[in-house]
Amino acid sequence: MSELRRPIESGVPDSKNFMHPMLVKNYGQWAWHDRPQPGVLRHVAKNGDTIYTVKAGSQRQLDVFAIREICDIADEFCEGYIRFTVRSSMEFMTTDETKVAPLIKRLEAAGYPVGGTGNSVGLISHTQGWLHCDIPGTDASGVVKALMDELFHEFKHEEMPNRVKITTSCCQINCGGQGDIAINVQHTKPPVINHDLVSMICERPTVVARCPVAAIRPAVVNGKPTLEVDEKKCVCCGACYPPCPPMQINDPINSKIAIWVGGKHSSTRSKPAFHKLVVAGLPNNAPRWPEVAEVVKQILAAYKQDARPWERMNEWIGRIGWPRFFEMTGLPFTKYHIDNWRGGRSNLNASTHLHF
Repeated sequence: MSELRRPIESGVPDSKNFMHPMLVKNYGQWAWHDRPQPGVLRHVAKNGDTIYTVKAGSQRQLDVFAIREICDIADEFCEGYIRFTVRSSMEFMTTDETKVAPLIKRLEAAGYPVGGTGNSVGLISHTQGWLHCDIPGTDASGVVKALMDELFHEFKHEEMPNRVKITTSCCQINCGGQGDIAINVQHTKPPVINHDLVSMICERPTVVARCPVAAIRPAVVNGKPTLEVDEKKCVCCGACYPPCPPMQINDPINSKIAIWVGGKHSSTRSKPAFHKLVVAGLPNNAPRWPEVAEVVKQILAAYKQDARPWERMNEWIGRIGWPRFFEMTGLPFTKYHIDNWRGGRSNLNASTHLHF
């Protein structure tokens, strides 16, 4: 028996420990790949070895029953090998082509749709929501479930001009990241402070330091040390709430949903881009968020109809212009779409491209 590998306290874990043997054997030796059908990838190595990957959607937040069911499917068709993408899609790998069709049938019967490859709407990445995060103004995972129920067809079929990456964030700190379409919470009122609890619960210097615009300062109310907010400076981001729950900013009426478009992380075809606000003030209407779903479907329908092949969302908007975008989607343009932040100019010029 070989000696167990000692743990490495830094760096990325060795991915090959859990990789399919065929992938390990041909690591870095792949000759070509294609998509025989939506949801299926075929990779062929230089020596002729072939492996098939079937991609299926998950609900991301998996219970024990679902995990056991997924593992049973992997044991039955894929020698127990499965991996999850960063967007929580499941990828089942097999070297036996005859198992591909039965695997797809088994996944669909279990409620896991096969798709998400090629030019389709992939699974929506999202922040933790009410289940784990201490700051959320909405439940991002709930928005994702409701929205993917509406976009089921677009996940299973390759009918989009390019891949569409949608993100959701529970708050305006936006750890969900940039996306072709991004759905973020929009707090519209400063926090309401319970001064009787601040001194007992909050470490006030930490709260003051956490505010990104220096809008919070120490104060004394009714003889007790507390905090106060300069509402002229406050940007209603909600960063003060996690270290100090008595500074409640979530509100059933004044916490809204905003939709942004045109974000892009990669530098393929065009440079990375920040997303831009297109809809503000949508109701945070759990558990199905119908108003959000309707706007997202409007944007996707216009993009699907008018964009050229391989144009990402921001490239399409850049070609037709913002006036035409609002005209095609039927969305209203308001004063809130105008970016008057003084630092915006330098940020909008940011790029990973080299300039000479």
